[in-house]
Amino acid sequence: MTSRFDYITLFLVTILVCIGMLAIYSASSFTGTGGAEYFNRQALWAVLGFSIMISVGFLPAKTLQQISYSFYAFMIVTLIYVLFFGKVGKGAERWIAIGSVHFQPSEFAKLATIMAVSSFLSEKYADVNRLKYFSGAVGLILLPFLLIARQPDLGTAMVFLAIIIPLLYWAGLHWFYIFVIVTPLLTMLLSFNFVAFLILMLLIVLVLILSRKKPIVLVAVFLMNIIVGIVTPTIWGQLRPYQQQRIMTFMNPEKDPQGAGYQIIQSQVAIGSGGFWGKGYLKGSQTHLRFLPAQHTDFIFSVIGEEFGFFGVSIVLFFLFLLIVRLIHLASTMKNGFASMTIIGIATVLGFHVFINIGMTIGLAPVTGLPLPFISYGGSFLLANLLMMGVVMNIAGKRFEF
Repeated sequence: MTSRFDYITLFLVTILVCIGMLAIYSASSFTGTGGAEYFNRQALWAVLGFSIMISVGFLPAKTLQQISYSFYAFMIVTLIYVLFFGKVGKGAERWIAIGSVHFQPSEFAKLATIMAVSSFLSEKYADVNRLKYFSGAVGLILLPFLLIARQPDLGTAMVFLAIIIPLLYWAGLHWFYIFVIVTPLLTMLLSFNFVAFLILMLLIVLVLILSRKKPIVLVAVFLMNIIVGIVTPTIWGQLRPYQQQRIMTFMNPEKDPQGAGYQIIQSQVAIGSGGFWGKGYLKGSQTHLRFLPAQHTDFIFSVIGEEFGFFGVSIVLFFLFLLIVRLIHLASTMKNGFASMTIIGIATVLGFHVFINIGMTIGLAPVTGLPLPFISYGGSFLLANLLMMGVVMNIAGKRFEF
């Protein structure tokens, strides 16, 4: 007889959601009329999300895998729909409006994609090192990536790219194929500096020689990286002006302190002014004087840093770290491939969000619009996160039934 839920995960998630509620209340309590509206909405979404999370735990053990492809297909349809009929917000067509409720399909597509890929790679004769299964898994990930990037919502689209390597590695992908995936990304980043690009090409050649693969494979991988380095400037030119500005601002926020760099600078000021213990709850001047845009969503970490200081943000990071470690531990104990890969995919999504969100608030990552899991304001995002946790607790509670 196994436990219905993984109570450790449930406890960690509850703590994080409560921290988020406190931070949202503080961030929105001095906005004048309707200031408490964000808090009230988030509380409603939290109640609904926890209800869904608990309900998912009562599904039969095999149901999640059985519905994975249908769930994925449905989310692809909604992503296509949103391209043509979606509500425009912040420059991106990414919302489906149902009355007064706005539904963001891209948030739920993350889980659907993880489950579909996990189901595909857990088939009886599946071998991720064979071209058929490797290309199939990557294709399942790239389809929603392209649809979301087209909205355009490049920040959310990057989450899908982030899950490729961890998920395929967990499925048993050979190191050489991981090398083939990673090197074009490095080539893209270094292609604007000729010396750095040249050094990378020399290192790639060295690794290819040591790999002892067939000459045709070595030539193909090398040419692929050369082509990526050549076309990257063209891709840069195709980005929207605001996307280019975000990247340039990340490199040097002081270049435009009153414009694109304003968010990063004000976020750093807010976090730095908190010191070790913080200014106290509801006493953050940067927060309550509204110097920081999006302080209840993407920059909620800055609110915590100002009001609770280094001590407060350490507590938040500690619980987020414990949750991700817990997920990795659960994934490592699963005997069923689908269950194990699904949990590692969810851990990757949460970890990527945490890394990028906190990185952008302290100036170590570009402003991408990725919220902080369980803490940032947002109905679709919170529901999607809690749905993921429902899947985790369902699998963990029934791991001996798979």
